[in-house]
Amino acid sequence: KILKEKGTAPSALEEEVAKALFDIEVAPASDIKADVRDVVITSAQDLEVKNRTALIVHFPFRVWKTVQKIQGRLIRELEKKFNKKHVIFVAQRTILDKNFRRKGLKIRPRSRTLTSVHESILEDIVGPTEIFGKRTRISVDGTKIMKIYLDPKDKDKNDVEAKMSTFSAVYKKLTNKEAVFMFPEA
Repeated sequence: KILKEKGTAPSALEEEVAKALFDIEVAPASDIKADVRDVVITSAQDLEVKNRTALIVHFPFRVWKTVQKIQGRLIRELEKKFNKKHVIFVAQRTILDKNFRRKGLKIRPRSRTLTSVHESILEDIVGPTEIFGKRTRISVDGTKIMKIYLDPKDKDKNDVEAKMSTFSAVYKKLTNKEAVFMFPEA
């Protein structure tokens, strides 16, 4: 269940996540069994958030479509297995820098730019809910804070409220940018 570059051994945490995925796959009662079969992970990491631990699971980009279909249910199953950890799914994306021609590439697709990858990571983190709007606040001393508004109709669903600080911490960890998550006031 783990897809690593050659020569790197999976960590204990990754083994654990892979085992959990495998358990979901072989569980007779599971309704997402068929979809979990094709899913593999590239890496997993723990991140301390205030008083909880967040578990960030990275998937190869080519299975990301499948993961998104079952994201809500799969997150619920994994959170049951790793008691009280907030589980966050992110696709493994490539960023090509400005001197991509040295790598022998003619063009750099828009989906490989830093900006675009960071935007996509943001969308991955908040999944299964959606982003409703964004505002970038630039304060006087030049620091940027992004305000991310989440879809108000997901407000009551599966403790999104509780996860907001987790979202910010994970986004900060992955992209080094400050983001604040909130629901738009009606």
